[in-house]
Amino acid sequence: MAKKIIERVIPSSGNVFADMGLPDADELDTKVRLGAAICRIVERRKLTQVEVAAALGINQPKVSALLHYKLEGFSVERLMRFLTALGHDVEIVVKAKRSTRSARLAVRAA
Repeated sequence: MAKKIIERVIPSSGNVFADMGLPDADELDTKVRLGAAICRIVERRKLTQVEVAAALGINQPKVSALLHYKLEGFSVERLMRFLTALGHDVEIVVKAKRSTRSARLAVRAA
């Protein structure tokens, strides 16, 4: 007789890194969202890695790492500077939290 497998679905918090219990989950989530915005810009403009390197002032291997989401060597601040170098505004909004859950850090790419 086959064993019955019981699956339990746990709703996401909206931050996969927090759901996995990783330290610095907010920072990791922010980096990925900023990196995704950069990747979308590069893809939309059909830029080569050499062109991206020139625009961002970094070498091509770092561009490759960035476009493959290897973000360990990039700070949130540096990723925001990359977005402005690519001609995009970055806005930081500070506001009072509205719910009883803990305050959070969120990035939304338009």
